[in-house]
Amino acid sequence: MNPLVINKAFTLIEPGPVILVTTNDGNKNNIMTISWTMVLDFKPTFAITTGEWNYSFAALRETKQCVISIPTVDLIDKVVGIGTCSGIDTDKFAKFKLTAVTGKKVKAPLIKECLANIECNVIDIVEKHNIVVLEAVAAYFDPLRKEQRTLHAVGDGTFIVSGRKLDRKKMMLAKIPKGLYP
Repeated sequence: MNPLVINKAFTLIEPGPVILVTTNDGNKNNIMTISWTMVLDFKPTFAITTGEWNYSFAALRETKQCVISIPTVDLIDKVVGIGTCSGIDTDKFAKFKLTAVTGKKVKAPLIKECLANIECNVIDIVEKHNIVVLEAVAAYFDPLRKEQRTLHAVGDGTFIVSGRKLDRKKMMLAKIPKGLYP
């Protein structure tokens, strides 16, 4: 094996799909691109990594609400564009021609063009590690959307696209105690 520069080690285990996180600060909607995410629990509870450097962080901290929107590969240029401009001086919904849909449980909007949207409440912020812990309160999936492949950031400006699914449900569920997995 060849050595790898240590600050590139994260590119080997980058887990989930790139997501868009929407917020509403009481005056305007905003969107940020997040590639560092984690599922914490089946309840479901999630974590994202962001902090003071991100314009949406103040809205997350103040309103304690957001929406996780899951884009697909056909939205890659919008996803990257959203991540490379600031909501301070940009209306990202207008600039990237995305449709804000009113949420049922939170004030942050869903994104119509995304494959799925999860309304969330912020239940903790671990400032030492810039981790925002979110609890899902409602979720939506568009089964009619033709493109359903998600994006996964490697971390160096390149992406992997999800592909073929391998089904091992019977094998896994046979080994999991009843009631542990929904």
